Amino acid sequence: MRYRIDHDYHIHSQLSLCSRDPQQTPGRILQYAVERKLERICLTDHFWDDNAPGMPDKYRDREYDPYGELPKIEDRGEKTARWYRMQNYAHISRSLPLPQAEGVEFLFGAETDLQYDLKLGITKETIDKMGFVIIPTTHLHMENMALTEEQRATLEGRARAWITRLDGVLDMDLPFGKIGIAHLACNLIAKPRADFLRVMELLDESEMERVFAKAAKVGVGIEINQYDFAVSEEELPIIARPFRIAKAQGCKFYLGSDAHSPGGFDTAEELFNRAIDFLGLTENDKFYITQ
Repeated sequence: MRYRIDHDYHIHSQLSLCSRDPQQTPGRILQYAVERKLERICLTDHFWDDNAPGMPDKYRDREYDPYGELPKIEDRGEKTARWYRMQNYAHISRSLPLPQAEGVEFLFGAETDLQYDLKLGITKETIDKMGFVIIPTTHLHMENMALTEEQRATLEGRARAWITRLDGVLDMDLPFGKIGIAHLACNLIAKPRADFLRVMELLDESEMERVFAKAAKVGVGIEINQYDFAVSEEELPIIARPFRIAKAQGCKFYLGSDAHSPGGFDTAEELFNRAIDFLGLTENDKFYITQ
């Protein structure tokens, strides 16, 4: 049976600082689920746990107002730390309690992040309080946080980082039944576009086979992000290669609109269908959240 579009596990509200859209409320998100007849959705605002070890000590104690004007800061490392420091549990939990509707399960989760030294921005205690947590290993635009100097120096280094960061997460002691790996083909991996595509081409096939075999074994979810598949016909085989390898290694997939505003819901179904058809996904390929 063909893969059914019955869920969306990557959605941002106005509390994510890259959204700040007053229309992107939990109520509007639930409306999207009802209109599209989705059975399960998850709120995954950007998040860094106050108790996680990854926040650099020199930035940890600084307080920033997420609702105020963002201060101008020259230090790129502090800019990244500030951005996450504002999105702690006290901030993202403002969405609670989530609205509910008959036939839709609305989960509270988060999108955390990963430092260059593989320190994760969430503790296991906080994961236990959430329905689902997504980990983006491909936020390589946050260079000072995500990459070593060697990794960011060349496109080959970024390709190695793509593998190393995913591999490192899979070696962690995490409840992988409620963990997803977000946007494997995120266009923030490198700029300009030609460099991004080149990094995707440089990904070593045997290394991908190895890490995706590990991903299948631990039972983590692999995200089909709508924006990964918003590409030209010529680019599609390049973008889809990691997903094809993941499928061949037995990985399971979930859908994520990654919507930051209501407009992000309008394109999701079309792009999900594009990915499902191109990869030949069936219900047997579906990831189910387990607590």
